[in-house]
Amino acid sequence: MSTAKTGFFLSVLCVLCVLCGGELTSSAQTSKKDPIAASKDVEVTSSFDRSAMWVADRITYTVQLTCHRGVDIVTDDLARDKVRLDGLELVGVDSSREDRGEGVTTYRYAYHLTSYKVDQPTQKFGDLRVRYYVKRPGQRVEDAAPAGEVTVPGASLAVRSTLPDEAQTAVFRDARPAQQRPGLFAALQPIGIGLVVVSIVPAVLWVALLITRARTSTTHRSARQVRHEERSTLEDLKAVDLGTEGGRREAYDRVNSLVRMHLREACGVPVDGLTAAEVGPAVSARSGRLPADLVASVLSACEQARYGANGVGSAQACRETIEQAEQVLAVH
Repeated sequence: MSTAKTGFFLSVLCVLCVLCGGELTSSAQTSKKDPIAASKDVEVTSSFDRSAMWVADRITYTVQLTCHRGVDIVTDDLARDKVRLDGLELVGVDSSREDRGEGVTTYRYAYHLTSYKVDQPTQKFGDLRVRYYVKRPGQRVEDAAPAGEVTVPGASLAVRSTLPDEAQTAVFRDARPAQQRPGLFAALQPIGIGLVVVSIVPAVLWVALLITRARTSTTHRSARQVRHEERSTLEDLKAVDLGTEGGRREAYDRVNSLVRMHLREACGVPVDGLTAAEVGPAVSARSGRLPADLVASVLSACEQARYGANGVGSAQACRETIEQAEQVLAVH
């Protein structure tokens, strides 16, 4: 009887051991991390924007991580202080986050780099290990336990030209001697030179004509022509009605132009652009026959009538100015 009971208890104990062992094994299997599942949670791509660089060039290393539904990454693992560089220097980091819908999120990090080392032909961007976690409602990022990690693969960059090192040098010049021109072209060369010379001659004549016309236009008129124009202007002044303000203003304008033309063309005194106060010394320096005080007085009266605040003055003062202008015109 005791032997039967002992066998029964041993059987029960074996069954329990089997059951307990099976449960422990299954729990251990479920707690073990599946690397395939981890790679499906976060996808990683990375690349340089060029295959080679020169010293002091700016390059960009772009990292993209795509998190599937219910998973997110620890962005601090992608900060600039976590970057490991060999020869390169970090200039700046740009980051962005894009929600693609259905729980899929994409992170992009652009690391802007440069290099000032000339003695290191190959420079590297080291690997980055980024942790990720399972998102749960109401749970903060700080309280979430990492569910795994992914590795952002590093990359190497050559400091050289982007052309292949073994590329053959292109031959841009031919070693063969230049071919002789056909006889027809050699015979036509003197004819072409002659046509060029013939075409230059009309251009030279045209330039000479323009110069001659310019000199003719600046030639002074004869003394006879000047005296004839002065007499005509004086006759016109006598016909002006000095009883009106407009008539006196017109008379002063004509007197001013007439006296200045006489000084310039008949006496050779350049007075264009000079005021009445400046004309007197100019006349004294260039001609001793002209009454400098009288010339200055006539031009001062014209300036006062044309630009002064007191108006054009009386008709008698205008007649006196015309008589003084006649005295100036009488001197040649």
